[in-house]
Amino acid sequence: MRRNLFKHILWILILAECFPLLAIAGSQQKEQRYKIAVCDWMILKRQKIGSFQLVHELNGDGVELDMGGLGKREMFDNKLREPHFQQLFRETAQKYQLEVSSIAMSGFYGQSFLERANYKELVQDCFHAMKVMNTKVAFLPLGGIETGWEKNPALRTEVIKRLKEMGDMAASEGVVIGIETQLDAKGDVKLLKEINSPGIKIYFKFQNALENGRDLCKELKILGKKNICQIHCTDTDGVTLPFNERLDMNKVKKTLDKMGWSGWLVVERSRDKDDVRNVKKNYGTNIKYLKEVFQ
Repeated sequence: MRRNLFKHILWILILAECFPLLAIAGSQQKEQRYKIAVCDWMILKRQKIGSFQLVHELNGDGVELDMGGLGKREMFDNKLREPHFQQLFRETAQKYQLEVSSIAMSGFYGQSFLERANYKELVQDCFHAMKVMNTKVAFLPLGGIETGWEKNPALRTEVIKRLKEMGDMAASEGVVIGIETQLDAKGDVKLLKEINSPGIKIYFKFQNALENGRDLCKELKILGKKNICQIHCTDTDGVTLPFNERLDMNKVKKTLDKMGWSGWLVVERSRDKDDVRNVKKNYGTNIKYLKEVFQ
């Protein structure tokens, strides 16, 4: 009897020691500060199931899924409206233990959402895809809008009006639209204040700051933790990240650490210009480097 009682007490003590450690380990894994994702359209897998296997092979943590081509279509060429593909995409992501960091509307790199009468319908389509893939961030580039729109009163007013509407739609869905602009950080902060919607934040892109000769870390500080929802953490094509002399990634990490920012770092470009289509080499190198720095 005493021997059994002693065994029970011993097991209680062992479990008491183990469970806190397990809880801490689980908490650390769950609260991973920086995660690395890859744009599916840049690895030549736009809305293709194969993007998950490829990113898994490259050792990424997630995929930024695109909404599909737009062109002259009325709606995105979006497979995620169909129940068959919804199940297939979810099951494949789960199989490779990958998350979807965000859903991108990359079609607006090449055309203006100001010229789309059905812009609300297009955004709602994106929200539906986000719900399907359980992600909270949409990516909307403003690159297709007429150059100089920010200085044109009529165009700027229309941009703010539409982004306000879309942001309020996003907020009601419990998600965020991250916009990419060519403005500097002060210009982005001003724009966000004019839009005045919790559903619109900045999707920061290193390339924009670097190509315009701006101090990347200073830009991050001006924007601040709360205004940045996600980051495209690459430069223009030329060299892969370990060989980029104008991008001090260790300094970037220190800046983000001090800001208290955490979230997804998404690999878009930084491909070797002499071997641009070598997906595994370019993106494998970039992911490995980012993990060495950030994880």
